[in-house]
Amino acid sequence: MSKTFPAVYENGVLRPLEAVDLPEQQVLTLLVTASEDDSDLLDHELMARIDAMDLGEIPTHEEVRRILSKIPGSLADDIRAERDGRR
Repeated sequence: MSKTFPAVYENGVLRPLEAVDLPEQQVLTLLVTASEDDSDLLDHELMARIDAMDLGEIPTHEEVRRILSKIPGSLADDIRAERDGRR
């Protein structure tokens, strides 16, 4: 079986840019080929909408982490509760 799909390398991980129909823990052999033109991987409509927004100052990664750390509870617990149908 062979499949071709676009992916991006981020933080040491190859991330598919579209849904990939594979079972969890599937062992694969990868052939990595860099795109000649990365612009084909961008969502141009989304980028145009973001450019049109007046976002002002964009917060730093640390500012976002500090703000998110003030949210009470645990996201992991919320996800487990939702998955188990307790909500």
